[in-house]
Amino acid sequence: MFERTGCVLEKASFFVTKYICLSSTAMKFLIGKKLGMTTLFDETKGALNVTLIACEENTVKMNRTFEKDGYLAVQIETEKTGKKTIRKEFRVDKAVTIESERPGMVSELEKYPIDAKLDASLFEVGDIVNVAGVTKAKGFQGPVKRYGFAGGRKTHGGKHDLRKPGSIGATFPEHVVKGRRMAGRMGGVNMTALNLHIVYINKEEGLIGVRGAVPGVNGRIVKITSVK
Repeated sequence: MFERTGCVLEKASFFVTKYICLSSTAMKFLIGKKLGMTTLFDETKGALNVTLIACEENTVKMNRTFEKDGYLAVQIETEKTGKKTIRKEFRVDKAVTIESERPGMVSELEKYPIDAKLDASLFEVGDIVNVAGVTKAKGFQGPVKRYGFAGGRKTHGGKHDLRKPGSIGATFPEHVVKGRRMAGRMGGVNMTALNLHIVYINKEEGLIGVRGAVPGVNGRIVKITSVK
């Protein structure tokens, strides 16, 4: 989700914990929980489709530095979670190092001392953000739903082929080549919604409203990072 910095999102310990790698495009960040979508009215643009995100107080728990770790990152945590809800391999913090130093990033790390508190007041209305999360898992689906195939004809002997993929290969070389779009598991993957505008902020209740859709089901943990 952050190809430029090579950072991996992981859960750890007894808290919902994520690494945020510092880069030229991510200077402000929060962990939040998707609440759902609603409609807000703007004086100039009329009705706006808005996703509300609850951002409870985040706490800076660790800083990664070039001298010690080889990369710059901030580890923040939010709400507590039970130990049994986290798989064993996710109880250890993991992150991928960055090969080269990025100028000007050291001063950004100083803005996030250990035990510093982050909340919705970090952002302002009008900010542009990226929101990362895990998409809705839809289970094992056929090619019509998974890829939008048209399916077979409904008449003239086609009643058994309505949702089949059709031909999946030629007579020669007598095997199915890799990469064919076929039935399989759909959803449940990491996704980042890019360049969403913040149109609503309630600092007292810790709510942030972004225009547009955010990946994941209601109640899913998402990560908000600034674009500029």
